[in-house]
Amino acid sequence: MVCVYLPGRDKCIDNSFNKMKKSHSLFSSGNLLGLELRNKIIRSGCFEGMSQGGDVTDKLIEHHREVAAGGAAMTTVAYCSVSFDGRAFENEIWMRKEIIPDLHKLTDTVHNEGAAASIQLGHCGYFASKKVIKKTPVGASRKFNLFRLSYCREMTKDDIEEKVEDFGRAAAMAKQAGFDAVEVHAGHGYLLSQFISPYTNHRNDKYGGSVENRMRFPVEIIKRIRKYVGNNFPILVKMNQYDGIKDGLQIKEAVEVAKYFEKAGADALIPSCGFTSKTPFYMLRGNVPIKEMVSNQNDIFMKAGLTLFGKFMVEEVPFDKLFLADGARRIKDAVSIPVIYIGGAVSLTDMENIIDEGFKFIQMGRATIRDPQFVNKLKNGEVTESDCDHCNRCVAAMDAGGVYCVTHKEEERLTPNPNDIKFSTN
Repeated sequence: MVCVYLPGRDKCIDNSFNKMKKSHSLFSSGNLLGLELRNKIIRSGCFEGMSQGGDVTDKLIEHHREVAAGGAAMTTVAYCSVSFDGRAFENEIWMRKEIIPDLHKLTDTVHNEGAAASIQLGHCGYFASKKVIKKTPVGASRKFNLFRLSYCREMTKDDIEEKVEDFGRAAAMAKQAGFDAVEVHAGHGYLLSQFISPYTNHRNDKYGGSVENRMRFPVEIIKRIRKYVGNNFPILVKMNQYDGIKDGLQIKEAVEVAKYFEKAGADALIPSCGFTSKTPFYMLRGNVPIKEMVSNQNDIFMKAGLTLFGKFMVEEVPFDKLFLADGARRIKDAVSIPVIYIGGAVSLTDMENIIDEGFKFIQMGRATIRDPQFVNKLKNGEVTESDCDHCNRCVAAMDAGGVYCVTHKEEERLTPNPNDIKFSTN
């Protein structure tokens, strides 16, 4: 064993790694509606906070290049609003023809690293920022949003048709920009989720009430996107298993929701959970970094609110491995289209078992933020599990110029000069 002694640390670090290449099907190619992916690991949509002014920045492109170079089969750009009025922050992209050349630069960069590129399309609905969009946000029903301290207005039939068309056009532009797939965001309390969830949908027309009615708007969107992108372009849907709030969506109805998405023409489902404006860390689990969130917040009212009420407003849920597996299995067994697993798959053993169970792909986020080379290291046998500690300080960093692993940056500062390292063998 070779030990490396670092100044200021009192223990030996074993840097002996198993260099055997893994041959499990996790690292064999996979197929999504004809899209060939080099392995079964997809970078999930993690809001980057790197689109200042709503534009595609060099920093955003480099972020996804690193993920692609690190071995992921496909990386997902997030979050892209289908229209200007669907944004929660100024540093979120909204789809428009002016940014297609820059998006094409991003997809070309990812493709040059051997990976595919997807883009997450959505609309914030009732938690869009009035300050950012310059008007009253819209939602499934009129609802007070504690996160924004504001009411939205209920969408009219004209509003609904406008948004259906916005999703279709946005998907067409994504395809034009070189993306290999689109991921429709119908979970986490975004606009489509607000129609699906009984917590936010109190409508009395054909878009409210039964699951069939609540699914009408999302179904229309999937069908419109298909009309725009054609039959051979993958449409993925991120949906909720459950909202994590009283009167919200539960797994029993989520199974029915999955069937409606399949019937509408979705090519794969990603069953997640949580409601961004109510239970924002429910889909992540782990620590809630209130101190860092306050420090990185520019809005004085948000800063004050988080300081005074952050611990009460943002629920902390302990992290468990494969924390969404039970519900994901129920959805997988109910549909015939591919189901992509997300939720606490951080070890090689767990990922292999998930694929063996019949899940077609695995999405992960924080492990690739912690180390963009994580997939390559797994494949080469250098590591068997992510060392992300789920501190979630990367989430707070989204408001400070872009997401990054805060722990990694701290470790870099502690890394000594090579001349100070002393070696011994035993």
